[in-house]
Amino acid sequence: MSRFAPHPERRPALVSGASSGIGAATATLLAAAGHPVALGARRVERCEQVAAAIRERGGQAVALPLDVADSGSVKAFVAAATDAHGDPEIVVSGAGDLAAARVHELDPESFAAQLQVHLVGAHRLVSQVVPGMVARARGDVVLVSSDVVPSPRPRMGAYVAAKNGLEGMARAMRMELEGSGVRTSVVRPGPTLTGMGMTWDAETTATVLEEWVGWGLARHPYFLQPEQVAAVIVTVATAPRGVHLTLVEVQPERAVEP
Repeated sequence: MSRFAPHPERRPALVSGASSGIGAATATLLAAAGHPVALGARRVERCEQVAAAIRERGGQAVALPLDVADSGSVKAFVAAATDAHGDPEIVVSGAGDLAAARVHELDPESFAAQLQVHLVGAHRLVSQVVPGMVARARGDVVLVSSDVVPSPRPRMGAYVAAKNGLEGMARAMRMELEGSGVRTSVVRPGPTLTGMGMTWDAETTATVLEEWVGWGLARHPYFLQPEQVAAVIVTVATAPRGVHLTLVEVQPERAVEP
């Protein structure tokens, strides 16, 4: 007899940062697998476009406003998602944006804002969802990190600090939740074509890329697509019970040269 009851076929999922990029792609793939999804982001109108496309294909999806830097917004999001689809079985935390600046040139408020979104925001979501998962003795938390943790990048110091903190929190959670039936996992993408960094001006972008090359952080020009990272996230969250994919790093494969 298996040590674990299998996952329910229907697993309500919450996805933060779901208005575009990895979050939107993850919500779409989870819905395609038969799981009802609640999409949350500040740009709720963009979430609604993704949710509408999911519903048109026969999936279940609701778009809800979510600002992970606001505890009240997180509580309202989780409550509304639970009312819509039932108790969350999967939560994917991927909200956040990226500012390009040297650490010593960032004002403290801007530095703290990165921590508030990428680290504290993830904790706000975890604190609202995981106690119920523990009570039900099952659930999956997937925290979207970055390969800046093992390989820091210049002009991304606040983001580097936040993602290191996120992975540290995840490691502590894995120890605290061991034997509870709740899995905490980290998916660590490499360079990905998302909306993050797309608001930089041409000069900033050129400077950032030049410094990455100078530090050996750009081995080739290929980037991951959001759908590729999303496929890994869904694999992690839906792995059979009894299996725990604790950390998965995803890197773009270099093309075969002719």
